[in-house]
Amino acid sequence: MGTVYWITGLSGAGKTTIGKIVYEKLKAEQPNTVFLDGDTLRQVFGGDLGYGREDRRKCAMRYSRLCAMLAEQDINVICCTISMFHSIREWNRTHIHDYREIYVKVSWDTLQKRDQKGLYSGSKAGGKETVVGIHVDFEEPQQPDLTLQNDGQISPEDQAKIILSHVYGS
Repeated sequence: MGTVYWITGLSGAGKTTIGKIVYEKLKAEQPNTVFLDGDTLRQVFGGDLGYGREDRRKCAMRYSRLCAMLAEQDINVICCTISMFHSIREWNRTHIHDYREIYVKVSWDTLQKRDQKGLYSGSKAGGKETVVGIHVDFEEPQQPDLTLQNDGQISPEDQAKIILSHVYGS
């Protein structure tokens, strides 16, 4: 069985940046490792779902089922996604044999400063009413296997090392 590393947090938290580093390091040791990112997965699945609450739930369920299928085929998965629902994370814990949840937590001030996509301060924040953390509630993970505070004091490389040391138990 493969392991699923479910890296979750709000948009701009650093999930993808940290996840890619974890992927590169883990893949060097375990070639049966793949990287999945929520934005890319939306395109892969055809972009047929919107950003409202129910569409986000359906989208997250697709990611969960894909990760479960890959893990059953002895593939390790690094999946970076907002994953805003307790029910999705609980499904993962129940249905994915080796599931590791990593929560990348960031202060609101840091999110607003980073704001690569213009979601928190730009026109998108006021226009679409679908921004998680502003218009759509984010159900903060209650019992992640690991929480990383990513307000910029620790580099993404060092954050990845923390994840990997947690993975390898050293």
